[in-house]
Amino acid sequence: MTKIELIVTVAGLAVALTIPSTGAAQGASDEHSKIQAGYALIQQAGIPTNLKGKNPALVGLGSFIVNAQADCNGCHGNPTYAPGGDPHLGQPEVIDLNGYLIGGAPLFGPFLPRNLTPNGAGRPAGLTLERFVETIRTGKDLKFRDPHVPSDQNDLLQVMPWPVFRNMSDRELGAIYEFLSTLPCKDPTATGRCN
Repeated sequence: MTKIELIVTVAGLAVALTIPSTGAAQGASDEHSKIQAGYALIQQAGIPTNLKGKNPALVGLGSFIVNAQADCNGCHGNPTYAPGGDPHLGQPEVIDLNGYLIGGAPLFGPFLPRNLTPNGAGRPAGLTLERFVETIRTGKDLKFRDPHVPSDQNDLLQVMPWPVFRNMSDRELGAIYEFLSTLPCKDPTATGRCN
């Protein structure tokens, strides 16, 4: 082996040893970082949560997915940002907590984002975990709200990015549900859903 080949081999080995593993150990570490970041986002925005009876790890992970990856409040917020807190206008970001995930803003023609806060029974969007996962995995509008697209027999959510979100793991979808279940019920249209 020449001196150059030895240097390249040693340098390659040094690089290989510094690249993080993609195995289970890193997955756990990566999830731990997301959990911590999820709680930091809750604290930074001042999002009210009730952790009683909840899995803290799932809540943190769910917060990270909802607030840092999926941008759920970007569509389901009404409004998304508080006055003077819109980063798109060069302002420091301030989430409108009264409108956080309550849905209803006419953003996409006849399609209105749904209220994701828990109902009076503590179910996010009024759905059980099983129905929530079914909605994300299939896109079925289980509440059968107008308009029915593509048909009355096959009513699918049209703006919700379920074709992408359905690729999340069961743990990730469970974490989203767990986080959403910690939020206070909000009833902006006075339907009695929080009773």
